[in-house]
Amino acid sequence: MNLDALPPLREALAAAGIGAEKRLGQHFLFDLNLCRKIARLAGPLEGRTVMEVGPGPGGLTRALLAAGAKVIAVERDGRFAPILTGLAEVAGERLTVVWADALSLDETTLPGAPTAIVANLPYNVGTPLLVKWLTGPFRPTAMTLMFQKEVARRIVAAPGGGDYGRLAVLAQALCETRIVMDLPARAFSPPPKIASAVVRLTPRAERPAAPLIAALQTVVQAAFGQRRKMLRSSLRDIGGEALCESVGIDPDARAQTVPVAGFLAMARAISGT
Repeated sequence: MNLDALPPLREALAAAGIGAEKRLGQHFLFDLNLCRKIARLAGPLEGRTVMEVGPGPGGLTRALLAAGAKVIAVERDGRFAPILTGLAEVAGERLTVVWADALSLDETTLPGAPTAIVANLPYNVGTPLLVKWLTGPFRPTAMTLMFQKEVARRIVAAPGGGDYGRLAVLAQALCETRIVMDLPARAFSPPPKIASAVVRLTPRAERPAAPLIAALQTVVQAAFGQRRKMLRSSLRDIGGEALCESVGIDPDARAQTVPVAGFLAMARAISGT
């Protein structure tokens, strides 16, 4: 496999007449050194099957292949077919391109059974994709994902700050989370309005059962849907004051001050788990 024989990413895009689609949240990362660094941050990849979402012109795809991974690349934009088909011809059986919308894809049906996700996610679907992977039936062993920096901060946020919310609670209840890399807007073409960051999410050894995850989603949706209200009010429909007191949480507290363990306790109370 001679990846070095492939044309530079900019040339490949120009030859195919492809530009970034704003409606799809596309921002291309052409620097292959940065792509290789992201692949390294994903951990040892030799022989592993990795899912990549939104490969676009294939910069990160090349880096994952160079690191020894088998890649299942999920792309919805058919304009990239000539580029990704050419890459697949070089990579052989180590690259499978699936033409699908990742939001509606059933990952458990993918060939090769991917064990991890490494992706520069399209900005407009990054959050719903993460929630899907956190709460759905697909259980990746690790996720190394690029988001807008403001989204990355919300994933790793601690209680008490303005970034702490539904996404932080769901992510941290199910995974160890940390930002492992920052990228300035100028690293991309076209440059987005905000910087980006790579977040590493490692699932916790003891994953909550499906009923508890569903209950947790119910609690955080209610609590942060009205985050300025006290919990006695925002959680009224699922127990309010009585629910809070049953697990030792002040009913006069607001959602952004409650730690992840507190939300899990309330979820256990309403689910009976």
